[in-house]
Amino acid sequence: MSSLPKCPKCRSEHAYPDRELWICPECAHEWSAIAEAETPAVEDSSVRDANGNVLQDGDTVTVIKDLKVKGSSSVVKIGTKVKSIRLVDGGDGHNIACKIDGFGQMNLKSEFVRKA
Repeated sequence: MSSLPKCPKCRSEHAYPDRELWICPECAHEWSAIAEAETPAVEDSSVRDANGNVLQDGDTVTVIKDLKVKGSSSVVKIGTKVKSIRLVDGGDGHNIACKIDGFGQMNLKSEFVRKA
């Protein structure tokens, strides 16, 4: 496996060194290898909605897309408000646990909701 750094802007693996700088051929971003070595990589573990807003436990969100309910013929309609969400660490991408009126307990992906 290669130890070459990825582009911090577009995450391309095709970056190459040019004296003290690294250059990405895909997005033309240039960065210093020295600055990258001094700055520790921080993983952002916050859950964000479709607009990029940070979600927290207890927030109210609105569904932005009609969502089919697995194992049922019903659909959670666009504009449905979901109150008191709970953030969970779902391995399948479903990171919101909630209770929706008329459907009951279910999990949602944060990319299909926006903060109300």
